[in-house]
Amino acid sequence: MPDSQPQPHHSSSSRSGTPSPDGAGLLLCGARLTDGRTVDVRLGGGRIEAVGTAGSLTAGGPRARGARVDLTGYLLLPAPAEPHAHGDTALSADVEGPLSYDPHDVQRRATEAALLQLGHGATALRAHVRVGDVQGLSALAAVLQARRSLRGLAELTAVAMPRVLTGAAGAEGLAMLRDALKMGASVVGGCPDLDPDPTGYAEAVLEVASEYGCPVDLHTDAADPARLARLAAMAGGLRPGVTLGPCAGLDRLPAEVVSRTADQLAAAGVAVVCLPQGGCAGVDRRGTTAAAPVRLLRAAGVRVAAGSGALRDVSNPVGRGDPLEAAYQLASRHGLRPEDAYDTVSGSARAVLGLPEVRVEAGFPAELLAVRGDRLAGALSLAYSRIVVHRGRVVARTSAVREYCNSAGTAESGLPRQGRGEVS
Repeated sequence: MPDSQPQPHHSSSSRSGTPSPDGAGLLLCGARLTDGRTVDVRLGGGRIEAVGTAGSLTAGGPRARGARVDLTGYLLLPAPAEPHAHGDTALSADVEGPLSYDPHDVQRRATEAALLQLGHGATALRAHVRVGDVQGLSALAAVLQARRSLRGLAELTAVAMPRVLTGAAGAEGLAMLRDALKMGASVVGGCPDLDPDPTGYAEAVLEVASEYGCPVDLHTDAADPARLARLAAMAGGLRPGVTLGPCAGLDRLPAEVVSRTADQLAAAGVAVVCLPQGGCAGVDRRGTTAAAPVRLLRAAGVRVAAGSGALRDVSNPVGRGDPLEAAYQLASRHGLRPEDAYDTVSGSARAVLGLPEVRVEAGFPAELLAVRGDRLAGALSLAYSRIVVHRGRVVARTSAVREYCNSAGTAESGLPRQGRGEVS
């Protein structure tokens, strides 16, 4: 593949409204790509300016200031995105007593969770936030404040999740949903499975989304194929799009039923976000024992992305919120090729979020993840050291060093060593 040359700029706008910076230039030196090339990558203005063979580029140009990052020994990838997070309940598994929805506590949890996931590589995140019930709109306001505090580090968007939208209680839920969108939520969500009238709930959500021109992202176990078929029929053609997840109930249905349902979802353009790492707070716990049948859905033409779901809340007290672990699970347990598994947390995840495509080529957004290693399979297996680039600048680093004590066996075998000195 020849060195990439500057291409026309692709739109980098997002619903968060954050403008692209006029950031200083940055040169990433000696990075390995998945096609085996070793390259230099020059960034500027939040985009990739040039990609050339190692040693061929300089940190020159009108915006550059000579900054360089040595990526020798690292694999350079498009950055992951997190399409299914729960920032309002994250990091609460060890809390004694009822979960606090005090705005300060929610903002702290949402910010810390986003920073943890940014450290893993996710430069864009979609957080599902409950509205109504006891907390009203206060949890959403706190997550939106977290979004503002993260500006320049990561892009955080919020999904408004009302509990009930039908019957006598539904009027209040609909009013709350509209207020949430006016406040700054950019996606209409919720869980039809928990409403007395799931079909009516879905109709209400789609109507509000059409009214405000918003995407839809619904929680469902997807255990009822007839209900899912009706939802797909209603969602067909809605723009900017409909996403369902985690859809773990599909894995408990007969193969012929799943195949027919997958064809219906594909025809309607409905995307699926699976949660291979475990459950989430948005559906009942029936959905925590299995993952959606990813290979079958992909074969039918459904866009499948993978999310993290619960990050150390009661639904998954050990959730890591790591996109690369989600990709690892899909490769090791569900038989996806490493390249396809990584696409579920990068290219497909970004598409579900309505973000522009990222490639390590000139002209594309500088949303990148460098992982120590030289092959994607190895990176998914042992992704300890990471460098995260958002909008053209390094925003997070994780460095891991493994050391072994001196021994005749390791010295004689000539095994590779990391670290300095001895371990006592």
